[in-house]
Amino acid sequence: MSDKNLKIDNDQAGRRIDNYLLNIFKDLPKSKIYSMLRKGEVRVNSGRIKPSYKLKINDEIRIPPYLIDFQNKKPDLKIPPFRIQEFLTSIIYENDDYILVNKDPELSVHSGTKNQFGLIDIARASFPLLDLDLCHRIDKSTSGCVLIAKNKLFLRHFNKQLQSNKVKKIYEAILVGVLEKDIKIKSKIDTSTKQYRHKVTESIDGKTAVSIFKILKKFTSFTHVEVHISTGRMHQIRVQSSNLNYPIVNDKKYGSLNLNKYIYSKTSISRLALHARSISFEDLNNQVVCYEAPKNNEFDILTTEVSDLTVKF
Repeated sequence: MSDKNLKIDNDQAGRRIDNYLLNIFKDLPKSKIYSMLRKGEVRVNSGRIKPSYKLKINDEIRIPPYLIDFQNKKPDLKIPPFRIQEFLTSIIYENDDYILVNKDPELSVHSGTKNQFGLIDIARASFPLLDLDLCHRIDKSTSGCVLIAKNKLFLRHFNKQLQSNKVKKIYEAILVGVLEKDIKIKSKIDTSTKQYRHKVTESIDGKTAVSIFKILKKFTSFTHVEVHISTGRMHQIRVQSSNLNYPIVNDKKYGSLNLNKYIYSKTSISRLALHARSISFEDLNNQVVCYEAPKNNEFDILTTEVSDLTVKF
């Protein structure tokens, strides 16, 4: 079977090649997409390109033969009806351009090797006649605001705001340790270590990440904070707070395993104490809009349970 060439039209022009391929091959793991680009298996106008390459009208993308077979042979994804009902219940706001949902903790936004389906798969099963795309991502363990585009025009509009740090997000978290005062952290986060360590690191080789930690309430051994970010780096809040020696409660990647076990023994709650509370951005009418996602009961219970809990560091 020969290679397949895809031609870019006006609707797809301006998209990054990685995001375009993720949309075309929705059931292919993200790591495979980047592997193909890195190896030159996918080419644009017969040339190798980087994942950040922005497509132009009439660009021709060469797709290797095994991907055609993959598309033809992929099984239909069966989403349990209760998952669709949970998704519909989680919708905070919806209009002609986007859907905003309050994601549950431990639900991935994408499918992967350990996840048969993710939030976007459930969304597409819930609205089969729409061409839905994730506007951004949050960690599997993090709950809260996730924006889903209903059309490519809004997707590009939102992505431009992400690139210029115009999208504002506020998180809530419970930190281990008592923070003395509000603090602003500006560091560089390197995501290249994620592939083999499953963690990111703060490094001069990374991209700038700015977080402002504001104290909501101090407890005996913990601090309830809100965190303002305008840069959405992978695991940004988690790695920055950990390197300050104030890891997020129940953080299995950047926290203390023994401390997590102790907290669970006292609270019976294992969820990561991180919630994407609000998001603000400009809609297609250039009006700034802001939405909030309520925390689930477990987060509030965890906050109450640790308020009088004493831990040794």
